[in-house]
Amino acid sequence: MKILVVGGTRFFGIPMVNALIRNGHEVTIATRGNAKPAFESSVEYVVMDRTDESSVKRALADRHFDIVIDKIAYSSNDVKALLPNVSFDRYIQMSTCSVYEDEHADITEDEFKGWEYELNWTDRTPDYQEIKRQAERAVYEYLDPSKFALVRYPIVMGENDYTGRLDFYIEHILNEKPMNIDDYEHSMAFIYEKDAGEFIAFLADHFVPGPVNGCSKDAVKIGDMVEYIEEKSGKRAIISPDGDAAPYNGARDVYSFNTDKAEATGYKFRELKDWLYPLLEVRIKALKG
Repeated sequence: MKILVVGGTRFFGIPMVNALIRNGHEVTIATRGNAKPAFESSVEYVVMDRTDESSVKRALADRHFDIVIDKIAYSSNDVKALLPNVSFDRYIQMSTCSVYEDEHADITEDEFKGWEYELNWTDRTPDYQEIKRQAERAVYEYLDPSKFALVRYPIVMGENDYTGRLDFYIEHILNEKPMNIDDYEHSMAFIYEKDAGEFIAFLADHFVPGPVNGCSKDAVKIGDMVEYIEEKSGKRAIISPDGDAAPYNGARDVYSFNTDKAEATGYKFRELKDWLYPLLEVRIKALKG
């Protein structure tokens, strides 16, 4: 198939594009042109500003794609600039589990119904939860629900994570710097970067419409991660209300996400224990120097 990837040049976009290539797809990547990573085989690049309707039209005129994979839809206006100006059969949007209002165990896709949400045409703002809800909602203005998938992930972790969130804990423990962790016993859900990329690629060949959660099944306590880093590094964490605020502060309750719909396609997400603790060891070694 001919697949257009909007974004996809860093983090879990790399394993996603590589999986598409391995599956025999013809991949075109649309970006601003700032990054061209080395994929497993050649891809075509087009340069455009996905937030600019005229730029999209110029870049994609007279072209048709079987699937558009949109990794960087961050507002309803992002969707508005893209969807009417590219020809395609199916659309996969990278969304987020942040669209859900309540945090609890086993959250299912129907807990946020984008088609019922009030639409506001808006640009990108700091309110990540709201702009991603609007990005989902906007798709219903352009496409029949049978023609698109909205992939919802929790926090993605991996060796190529550029956010530095996991490294924050490791560096503070290694350097004996105080951290302010507001809920040491709070459990969180995560997904491994390879699953995050490869599941979207899998959907290209095993398409399911509508919202779909992707996640490692288990949740993990922040305290468990801290204690594992302590054990492997030989250092003790300094927990203090006067320390640097930890990245995952502010979460409310224990939560996880139901992945029955995703796994009905035949895809199996890695167990959290199989990738998280090996990842912690890799990052500890790297940051020790």
